Order: sequence, then C-alpha cells, then structure tokens
Amino acid sequence: MDQEIDAGEFASRYVAVWNESDPAARRAAIASLWAEDGVQFTESAEYRGHDELERRVGEAFEEFVGGAGFAFRTAGDAVGRHSTVRFSTCMVPAAGGEVAWTGFVVAELGEDGRIRRDCQFAEPPLPSFSGTRAVVEEFVHRVGQGDPDRIAELFAEPVDWRLSWPEPEHPVVPWIRPRSTRADVADHFRMLGSACVPEESDVRVDRILVDGTDAVVLGTSAQTVKLTGNRFATGVAVCLTVSGGLITRYHVYEDSLAVAEAFAG
Repeated sequence: MDQEIDAGEFASRYVAVWNESDPAARRAAIASLWAEDGVQFTESAEYRGHDELERRVGEAFEEFVGGAGFAFRTAGDAVGRHSTVRFSTCMVPAAGGEVAWTGFVVAELGEDGRIRRDCQFAEPPLPSFSGTRAVVEEFVHRVGQGDPDRIAELFAEPVDWRLSWPEPEHPVVPWIRPRSTRADVADHFRMLGSACVPEESDVRVDRILVDGTDAVVLGTSAQTVKLTGNRFATGVAVCLTVSGGLITRYHVYEDSLAVAEAFAG
C-alpha cells in the first residue's frame, strides 16, 4: 500500500467502532475497517473474520460502554508509515473522570486500506496527571459536539471561572459574566452557541499542554455574530485545573476587545 496514511483519521475511525451503539452501523464500520479475513490479537485471544470481530466489539460495548458508562478515546499520538499504523487509546468514564484503561494498537493494512491484522496491548497505568489530559480531551470533544449540558457535567461546583475582560460583566457580549455552577456553565455555552452563526463557526485546537492537575488548551476561534453580521477571529488560551475528575478552574484568555467590537457593530 503506497498511498499516504492519515493515521489520526484512521485511529478515530478505529476507536469510534467501540463506542458505536447501533449494531447495524457497528457491523458496517467493522467491514470498512477490517478485511474479510482480518484478525485481531490480544494478549489472551485472537478474533478472525468479521463475525468474530463483530462479536468481540459488541461484547466490549455491552460491558464497558453500554453497561459501565465508559467511552473509548484516542490519545492523539497516531502515526502511520507504509502499511502500518500505531496509536494509543484509553477508556474513560463518559461523564468525566480518571482513565480506567489504556491500550496500544499496531495495525497492518492491506492494499485496500483495511486491516489485515492488528495487535492490541494493554499498557501499564499512566501517571496520575493522565487523568487531567483525559478530562481536558473529553471537554474539547464535548465542546465540538455542542451539547451545553454534557459540557457542564465535567465541571465542579463551584468552579473558578474567569474570562479575559477587566470587568465581571460586559454590556454587549452576553456570555461575559460571572459563573460558578454547572447550570451557569451550561448557560454560558448555550448563550455562546445561540449568539453566533453555527455554520460559520471555525474553532481549532492546536495543542494541549498538561502539567500535573493543570492544563492549557491553545487554539483559534473565528465566529460570525448573528446580531450584527460582523466576524471576529482570535487566538484562545484556555487554562484549566482538574481535581477529582472534574474541572475546578476555567480561565479563558482571548482578544476580548475584537469580540466586543464585533458585537457592538
């Protein structure tokens, strides 16, 4: 297989199979990922062909996702070369919390880009700060989905909340105001979503830095204000602290003047 592999996209598709609740969609995803005679090896078993793989993935879903409330995530470390992709994955509580399991996958692909064989290894528990990264990555994931209530589930009460404006509230920008509860957090993201044109939203995460219980998410945000039609673009740094599997500090630093001017017209 000579074409270049998008390792990150492949890892996301692989992990999504284990979170898929619909059996028909899961079956189709397995067929698109593994060759008909593809095989997966774990430390204690092997699974050959689509029927065995479907049973394997379905049982894992029923036990860990549907039954225990976990979700599988990529670790963002996927790399690919020639016909091989390797990446790490982790299992975390869907509502937020510490990493419960981590694994390492090496997949060999055929000419059609489907898996001929893959080996899945359980890894030793990660250092304690891995819980911070898992919570922050889950936060980024939920923000991308745009569900304010599920975003708010990741926050502690009270939360140390601060946006980069010198006053507690802003007369024009509706979401710049004090927050402390999960209901406040949900209201913030709901208000932010309703004030801007969703089809013209462009939010990108460039990097996540973790140091113990603290993390910084670096990225950019470009939005169009519904009220005025004005567009603003700003670099964003979100500083978070995670404790007990929940976000206890949420400080956002951005070009708030550009945001205010877009709202003011």
